[in-house]
Amino acid sequence: MTNDPQHESEFQPLQAGNDGLASLFAEHRERLRRMIDIRLDSRVAGRVDPSDILQETYLEAARQLPAFLEQRNLPPKLWLRLLARQQIIAAHRHHLGVQKRDAKLEVSLSNNSPSYANPESLSQFLAAGMMSPSRDVAKQEFRQRLRSTLENMDPLDREVIALRHFDELSNSEVAVELNISKTAASNRYIRALQRLNKLLSSASWLPDA
Repeated sequence: MTNDPQHESEFQPLQAGNDGLASLFAEHRERLRRMIDIRLDSRVAGRVDPSDILQETYLEAARQLPAFLEQRNLPPKLWLRLLARQQIIAAHRHHLGVQKRDAKLEVSLSNNSPSYANPESLSQFLAAGMMSPSRDVAKQEFRQRLRSTLENMDPLDREVIALRHFDELSNSEVAVELNISKTAASNRYIRALQRLNKLLSSASWLPDA
């Protein structure tokens, strides 16, 4: 990364220090907020304001900026996303870790999967983009079926859908963010789309927009 001239321009704004960081953060603020909204567990969303997570992300970025500029091991956009993901995980650990012990929850926390897109939020975002605001009953039924499909997906496949459609990352960026190969990222995306397309193709009850 440090030797790739193609990416050198991405770091130039950060050479201005905190002023450059503020500009970069403002540029990506809305996408980071959307990232948090889709991945924040519903049990935590009622206790934590996503704006607070954004603020903590910015403060952590300011703290780590000198080291990041020295290492340059990620594109700045993905670095900010990594910091936001870490803050989401921290919020989940704080608020879910004090609940009654749950083996499944402990496993998911140890694997950082609570920072993946959750089925409830993702189904709401997907349904909103697929249907008109009318026909509330049909929309609710569609959302329930969509959520069920998403719940039955591998969490990583579900995350790839969110990364590609809502975070608007390229396949290469998805691979970097999830630390998997480009081929694996592409295969997971195709597999997840096939499951969603199967749901939609069989949805004779889906009303016209």
